[in-house]
Amino acid sequence: MEFANKEYLFLLLLIIPYIIWYVMYRKKSEPTIRMADTRAFRFAPRSWRVTLMPLQMLLRLLAFTLLVIALARPQTHNSWKNETIEGIDIMLAMDVSTSMLAEDLKDRSKGVTNRLEAAKMVASEFISGRPDDNIGLTIFAGEAYTQCPMTIDHASLLSLLQNVRTDIAARGLIEDGTAIGMGLANAVSRLKDSKAKSRVIIMLTDGSNNRGDISPMTAAEIAKSMGIRVYTIGVGTNGTAPYPMNIGGRTQYIQVPVEIDTQTLGDIAKTTRGNFYRATNAQELANIYKEIDKLEKSKLNVQRISRRYEAYQPFAFGAVLALLLEILLRITVFRRIP
Repeated sequence: MEFANKEYLFLLLLIIPYIIWYVMYRKKSEPTIRMADTRAFRFAPRSWRVTLMPLQMLLRLLAFTLLVIALARPQTHNSWKNETIEGIDIMLAMDVSTSMLAEDLKDRSKGVTNRLEAAKMVASEFISGRPDDNIGLTIFAGEAYTQCPMTIDHASLLSLLQNVRTDIAARGLIEDGTAIGMGLANAVSRLKDSKAKSRVIIMLTDGSNNRGDISPMTAAEIAKSMGIRVYTIGVGTNGTAPYPMNIGGRTQYIQVPVEIDTQTLGDIAKTTRGNFYRATNAQELANIYKEIDKLEKSKLNVQRISRRYEAYQPFAFGAVLALLLEILLRITVFRRIP
């Protein structure tokens, strides 16, 4: 335990003169009575009230001591721990365009309704299974941005992943479309300063590049030059997929063609020495992540810290309790009648 205001602890030195005053001069203020002879009272037993009289002084000292400690602001100690663990640096690049609302990867048993929900579920399981990895998240549609930078705080990462809305592009929060090159470039920018031996991007999309200022192959070449492997995943059934449309206040489904640029996704993976995968249902998508989970591992130095918390509350509560108890005893059990 540490104290934020250590100088207040010097107030505890005031206890010494108080004890000296109590022992040497307290009796002088006690009421007295003159008697001709006290021989008859020499062996008279002392009452329990007289025996416990010093309890008041002890309660005052306790209240004062606890109050001083509370003023010194006790805090829990920050613990720093350097660890060497096995892991790799991974960026997840996830397509959130409106086409990800198609319901061809629906899994009612797991509450999955569309492609994006399936992608989020499988990505969450993947993150939970790799506690020692630095993992981040990039989302993209017609534009791309970092939802979460690389971190080993997977609880925060999972929370941010779950906060990705399935209709983020449909509501106009970001431009709709599929900017594969921009999404890949954003993920690469997050890995460029990584010191890990293995740096990996897992890109998931259900379409072909039709937005953005950077072409997918240009972004792939940049990743290659930095030694970053890219694993690409194309999700969606072959042919057509049911897509929900709001018509007259009611949801109706239309069949839309599935247009995945498998050639470009395959070229990206080949250029960066990664792999291209095709998932036509939720189970295949889960199996793909399990296969990627077998990636090599490299050593990372991680510094863990514990947060600092204020710990004055018990001392302040104890001081108030001791003071109230002393006052209660003084006006009841040890009450004096002049």
